[in-house]
Amino acid sequence: MKTKEIVKQARKYAAPFRITNGAKFRLKDHDPGDTLDLKAEDKPRAKEALASGVQALAELQDKLYAQDRWGILLIFQAMDAAGKDGAIKHVMSGINPQGCDVSSFKSPSAEDLDHDYLWRCMKVLPNRGNIGIFNRSYYEETLVVRVHPEYLAKQKLPPQLVTKHLWQERFQDIRSFERYLTRNGIIVRKFFLNVSKGEQKRRFLERIENPDKNWKFSSSDAAERGHWDDYMAAYEDMIRNTATKEAPWYIVPADNKWFTRAVVAAAVIDALASLDLAYPKVSKEKLKELAVAKRALLAKK
Repeated sequence: MKTKEIVKQARKYAAPFRITNGAKFRLKDHDPGDTLDLKAEDKPRAKEALASGVQALAELQDKLYAQDRWGILLIFQAMDAAGKDGAIKHVMSGINPQGCDVSSFKSPSAEDLDHDYLWRCMKVLPNRGNIGIFNRSYYEETLVVRVHPEYLAKQKLPPQLVTKHLWQERFQDIRSFERYLTRNGIIVRKFFLNVSKGEQKRRFLERIENPDKNWKFSSSDAAERGHWDDYMAAYEDMIRNTATKEAPWYIVPADNKWFTRAVVAAAVIDALASLDLAYPKVSKEKLKELAVAKRALLAKK
């Protein structure tokens, strides 16, 4: 399949999950098991399409790197076991490592807590020509910190700044930050991998029962399930307040990993294709220089 056809197909599968205005967003309206027109028997076809998508991504990223004008920031947020790591691994498998960086954000360090909450993410924003991937991000400051107020207390904020308006103020700051990035040539695309509570439980049990996956499980993961409803409310409010035209959210169904990866790939392809990427044009002087070099090389053994 040619790249143009892949881009057209990608837009078809990415569009239904794209949120650019969160005013009426309701998480309950999005089915974690959705696979659009594809069924379980279409899984091999979806995997084949993903392979073609990975190849198209490699071509687009090569132009992104060569053009050196735009940067891409991909943000992944999800509950534990939703498949963030797998999606990043499979979708980005064909990308040139020189033009891609993955940053994972866990509990903030003492140094992080001595700075504003965007600081540690700002340090690793992608260069022009590069793709930057955030496995979790500054959005944790409106999720886990909201669900666990004790984490907010560790941020050493002046008491008068911790008001009932704090979350709305953070949403406002994030919208402004992402608008700033977009206006400076850093394209922002955000993915919420929407896994159901039942599927998460099944994956947790698999990690416990399969010795090769024991390392993936932490007792804290299971403990966080007790806050499921609080997290869902926080995610809904986050998406409702930060889905914008310049930095949309994709609510990706995550109960079927093969479909999750196909949608993520489709959205990234769509984002890159929208930039009208091309290899830099070579000047007449450069062409003359190349001709001289070629003649010199051909003249020598």
